[in-house]
Amino acid sequence: MSLKHAVLAALLEGEASGYDLAKIFDVSVANFWAATPQQLYRELDRLAEAGLITARVVQQERRPNKRMFSLTEPGRRDLAAYTSTPPRPSAVRDDLMVQVQSCDEGDTQAVRAFVARRMETAREKLARYDRMRERMLDGRDEERYLDEAERVGPYLTLMRGRYFEEENLRWGERVLAVLDRRAATTRGTVTAGLG
Repeated sequence: MSLKHAVLAALLEGEASGYDLAKIFDVSVANFWAATPQQLYRELDRLAEAGLITARVVQQERRPNKRMFSLTEPGRRDLAAYTSTPPRPSAVRDDLMVQVQSCDEGDTQAVRAFVARRMETAREKLARYDRMRERMLDGRDEERYLDEAERVGPYLTLMRGRYFEEENLRWGERVLAVLDRRAATTRGTVTAGLG
């Protein structure tokens, strides 16, 4: 996927400024696509030049003027065409996995702390996703929401983010249990050798 299509998809929610889009990316798109504000602004300029979005300037009195972006019909067609293009397989590049892979030769306690921190981050994301889910459902149960909502894509990607973080927690719990058990066994062996 390209940033181009992530931006076009975010604009399905309606007109937004670059700042608004950065917040949208941070809140609702971050579970499957990351972009810095600088990358986002450069992409907005490219999309406007290509005619896939429009930009209008909103005059503000006590703040700098801001540009508001919205999808054009060519942008909608491009996004629609993109939905029928087979996606590339996901590729995971995760420093923590390399550290865990190497923990037997390295600082196991540091790796353990990194895994615990990853779990804390997963809990924080789950809490944020749960708040987003409650806002989306707005008192409805999931099935009613999915039957009635104008758009279900944002909810479905939110669910993917939740499942991903839930799996991070399950994996982290298992890793910590294994590392703790091995550390206890090693301590027991060392203690027995001293006696």
